[in-house]
Amino acid sequence: MHKDIVIVGGARTAMAEYVGTPGFGRFKDVGANDLGAHAIRGALERSGVPAAAVQHVVMGNALQTGPDAIYGARHAALKAGIAQEVPALTVNRLCGSGIQSLISGAHMILCGEADVVVAGGMENMSQAPHVIRGAREGFRLGGAPKVEDYLFESLLDPYCGFFMAQTAENLARKYDISRAAQDEFALRSHQRGAEAVRSGRFREEIVPVTVKAGKKEVRVELDDHIKPDTTLDGLSQLRPAFGKDGSVTAGNASGIVDGAAALVLTSADKARQEGWKPRAHVRSWAVNGVDPALMGIGPVPSIAGACRQAGVAQDRVDYFEINEAFAAQYLAVEKALGLDRDKVNVNGGAVALGHPLGATGARLVLTLVHQLERAQARYGVASACIGGGQGIAILVERA
Repeated sequence: MHKDIVIVGGARTAMAEYVGTPGFGRFKDVGANDLGAHAIRGALERSGVPAAAVQHVVMGNALQTGPDAIYGARHAALKAGIAQEVPALTVNRLCGSGIQSLISGAHMILCGEADVVVAGGMENMSQAPHVIRGAREGFRLGGAPKVEDYLFESLLDPYCGFFMAQTAENLARKYDISRAAQDEFALRSHQRGAEAVRSGRFREEIVPVTVKAGKKEVRVELDDHIKPDTTLDGLSQLRPAFGKDGSVTAGNASGIVDGAAALVLTSADKARQEGWKPRAHVRSWAVNGVDPALMGIGPVPSIAGACRQAGVAQDRVDYFEINEAFAAQYLAVEKALGLDRDKVNVNGGAVALGHPLGATGARLVLTLVHQLERAQARYGVASACIGGGQGIAILVERA
């Protein structure tokens, strides 16, 4: 790279359990763009960067669920107080969108298009509609229109014919990963996530969002998919999602949640000039394609590629944040790369926190930067598999 790109701050909303889970859905009436605006405002406040300094906004969003979804990053930026003269871009690389937004922002800085970019991701899965296709052309007398669950159907890759959970089953078979191993890893995720909440680590990341609950207003500031009382016995009682011989369950898969995250990117020279404190240097990234039927293995070539581009051996990486789309998927990546689990997702992962598709990548990077600072460690890698058969990774160095 010809410029030293740095992250000077970031913030996220809580990851709120989606409305399909009884008793939850705190963000059901807060659209993705509004969640994104909360994250952008928080990122600017915590980085000390004024909104007037921002020259571009890039936000990832995978499932466009609200009526204003097509306006995406543009509306998120305007609602966050960014000037109307500042352009905005919405990107969609599915589960890798949050990391892709950072890469796209880095491209802009490298090319001289912008000095300061806010990049992140946002997702409201609660607002995924039920759809009646063909309604515009009408229905025959007596015909019953079919209602499609847009969220559920979006988790099917029609190219390879597998639901995302089935691609995890494919990996479990290929890499000989047992149901017990998946449940044990899921338990670890909840335990690590619960400990991060108890210790207050996530308070460093989260900006509260006030929502209406009946006649009251409630501050949402906790990741409520994390279940501190999770047990192996409870996990073992859950039915497999696809057939009695399967091993992927709702308990060892990522949670469906709503949320947003954003980070502020600039050059080291600009940060020095303005007096902004760099938190991490962006050293490299990589994106790769893999077999769609084994999409969860995507982080393997991407992590290897990011390490190679940065000239940093994998064993020199101090911490990894790897999206836990499914426990089986993560365990396949771990086995393929020979990862030390003690370095990975030390504050819990998506099995516990949940996976708001377009926002997860940015959340991974934000959590990683904070972990590197807490541990006074040097290198970190954030990575995610991507539906359709891709992987993405970004390598950062603590400033």
